[in-house]
Amino acid sequence: MKAAVVTFPGSNCDRDLAVALERAGADVARVWHKDAELPAGTDLVAVPGGFSFGDYLRCGAIAAQSPVAAAITRHAERGGYVLGVCNGFQVLTELGLLPGALMRNAGLSFLCRDAELTVEDNGSDFLSQYAAGERISLPVAHHDGNYQIDADGLARLEAEGRIALRYAPAINGSIADIAGVLSENRRVLGMMPHPERAADPVHGGTDGARMFSGLVGSLVRETA
Repeated sequence: MKAAVVTFPGSNCDRDLAVALERAGADVARVWHKDAELPAGTDLVAVPGGFSFGDYLRCGAIAAQSPVAAAITRHAERGGYVLGVCNGFQVLTELGLLPGALMRNAGLSFLCRDAELTVEDNGSDFLSQYAAGERISLPVAHHDGNYQIDADGLARLEAEGRIALRYAPAINGSIADIAGVLSENRRVLGMMPHPERAADPVHGGTDGARMFSGLVGSLVRETA
């Protein structure tokens, strides 16, 4: 299984994502934001956290205009897998690959802490190794993680089982306590918490490791 981890100016979790995917068994390539094409045979694109282009204009807005962004969109449109974490989630909403927007946290404070989460739906390859309703803990580090969507969009996410994760309890003002959402085909996941920072015992928790092992295992079977 081949994964491509994208780096923008200001990314700071790209190496973390690459290491987590490699430990789960993926063959990982590093991709620079000026690359107009993804490596041949890419199964998964991982868009990392950080502060792409200094978060100027809006978080993820400039990154969504970079040459690699068009390649990510083409990959998603042909059914490829995409994982966006924190700033990566913001980039995916700016690209229109996921609905909604990430706003300033309620209280306008930067949150850097472990967040308790509920796995809302495990019917995607990203969350296949978790039980629906399971409580897990993953770190968050964001100032603009307040997920918002209009009433019709929220109703659609709820009806289609596309809310992947919720904060439990609420921490940043996100509507319906949403921490992560899936695309219609369930092959694109955007989430504010950092699974790559909870993928090794030295991190203080391993609740994120199953996301990578489950995803890599599913893609290995799919491409076999």
